[in-house]
Amino acid sequence: MGIIPFNTMIFPTPLLPARMIRRYKRFLADVEFDDGSVKTVHVPNTGSMLGCVIPGSRVWLSDSGLDTRKYPMTWELLELGDTWIGVNTHRANELVREAMEHGVLRALSGYPEYRREVGYGEEGSRIDWLLTEHEGANPCYVEVKNVTAAVDSGIALFPDAISQRATRHLRELVRQVQAGHRAVIVFCVQRNDVTEVRPADTIDPEYGKALREALGQGVEALACCATLSSQEIILKTEIPVVCP
Repeated sequence: MGIIPFNTMIFPTPLLPARMIRRYKRFLADVEFDDGSVKTVHVPNTGSMLGCVIPGSRVWLSDSGLDTRKYPMTWELLELGDTWIGVNTHRANELVREAMEHGVLRALSGYPEYRREVGYGEEGSRIDWLLTEHEGANPCYVEVKNVTAAVDSGIALFPDAISQRATRHLRELVRQVQAGHRAVIVFCVQRNDVTEVRPADTIDPEYGKALREALGQGVEALACCATLSSQEIILKTEIPVVCP
């Protein structure tokens, strides 16, 4: 574990600062800018965002510049004191891909072909990344989970709400292992104040049970931690997944 070769995702346009007013209807939030104007922005996160929706906290937004979008601005980051958190779950897949390509996730290096959102399994699932063409190795099914929740002791938690979908994904990964393939779940922790990832047993005990069972069946679990700023996200630290 520890600091290893890293990759950087630079935001294509400067992010805009604002203050959180409220999040509602899951995908919407109202924010206030320094000039006092209030706008509704898109929230690209389906979870509860436990500990991330704090009125008055500083948030950072990307602006698509598209008048055709009802909500052109997207909530990207949250700033809580010295802690930065990436709330845009859509960033996680690309961050993990770059991490694989640049050797940040060394256990997943050596696969020259990455196929995204491939349909598979018995329950109508789609895998985030299917890795193939590794000489002498079976295909590798990679499921990515964005992690934003944490507790004071530096422990990141997943999920932040009951997630039957996440539990289903674990069942599908187990089936791939049973079929002779490789299956890996990657927790992409978009915050800079944690040292490990654990299942959130008090929030979703079924997921915690399913994760432990999956690991016992040969599914692998990896986690990587990001440092973030209003200019970039750097995925450079691999941290342990702990299932006590």
